[in-house]
Amino acid sequence: MGMTVMANPEQDAVRCTLMRGGTSKGLYFKADNLPPAGAARDALLKALIGSEDLLQIDGLGGSRLVTAKLAIVARSERPDADVDYTYGIVPPGRGLVVYTSNCGNISAGVGPFAIDEGLVPAREPVTEVRIFNTNTRKILIAHVPVADGRVRVKGASAIPGVPGTGAEIFMDYRATTGAKTGHVLPTGHPLDQVVLEDGRAIRTTMGDVANPCVFVPAADLGLGGSELPDEINANEPVIAALRELRGKAAQRMGLAADWRQAEIQSPALPLVVLVAPPAAYADSQQRPIAAGAMDLRARLIFYNRCHESMAGTGSMCTAAMSRIPGTVVHAVMRPTGGGADTLRIGHPLGVMEVVVRASPEADAAGPRFERLGFGRTARRLMDGIAYVPRSTLAAVDVERVQEAM
Repeated sequence: MGMTVMANPEQDAVRCTLMRGGTSKGLYFKADNLPPAGAARDALLKALIGSEDLLQIDGLGGSRLVTAKLAIVARSERPDADVDYTYGIVPPGRGLVVYTSNCGNISAGVGPFAIDEGLVPAREPVTEVRIFNTNTRKILIAHVPVADGRVRVKGASAIPGVPGTGAEIFMDYRATTGAKTGHVLPTGHPLDQVVLEDGRAIRTTMGDVANPCVFVPAADLGLGGSELPDEINANEPVIAALRELRGKAAQRMGLAADWRQAEIQSPALPLVVLVAPPAAYADSQQRPIAAGAMDLRARLIFYNRCHESMAGTGSMCTAAMSRIPGTVVHAVMRPTGGGADTLRIGHPLGVMEVVVRASPEADAAGPRFERLGFGRTARRLMDGIAYVPRSTLAAVDVERVQEAM
């Protein structure tokens, strides 16, 4: 299992790294420092992050979804990849580990982690790390700046939601189309109507690039599009409608057999993205954001809560949908003219710029993209030993014995 010597008879010790990846933060592990996939590993991860209470006070999670994440990294045996990467999240208070999706922000830390852990040799000035994401079974490519054999940290790249600047890591997501469903447009249509139980007909686009997402015009739910997370989270009728809409989209996309059971059958996917045309607003830190600084506004909902900024994978799917005529994203987007290769997404903490260029060709999955990616920064915050009560794994062994009987 690769675990270290116990600190005392009542606790097990596990080597891990705490990293910020983009606008998320989580624990990064070398796979051989954990038990193999299964009940023992899940029990360990839940105990490390703290799964049972909303504050995650008895674990290393930060009580928010963006700080309750993890990455498990190993050398890959695939000829097209350098490392295998499994993403997980331990939602506060839910008592489970979810592996069904990928996280674009956490994935930005995988390349730097792999290089500094010796899993991938450093090549100056930029090391290309081919990452096989086991959650979506797609290849991501991280372009990581290095110097003197180590990952660079200092740089001029700024990300809304992260203080200061850092060295830019460019994440190439071109090969992530049809991540879970096999199709860029899982229903085969750029526009679908979802009828809620109260009779309201909601326009949607269901897309699958990086992660499956369902896009909804904010206006269809009575919103202006500039609402901030606290306001959205407190709006119980809107959250209830989004929960139902997400469940029905999950069923249509083949991610859940019954929309009423979607939170059990597919707790993470699809992500829900509320979109609206450009408009001026004040962000969560009361900074003015000009309408001219963005091409559209977006608010991303996952686990029935509004994301503090914008998920990396959500930005990729948004960018892809913005280049497909007939989608609700394309409809609200500022006309770029001249085929610009960027999309500027106004979110609760500022504006995120991503790179996108659609290809004139298509394949079995649907539209293809010549360029699709975004720049992130990442920083290793701590290396060390984390501790969990030894009874955590002992309880799993007891359950196995009882099941065998």
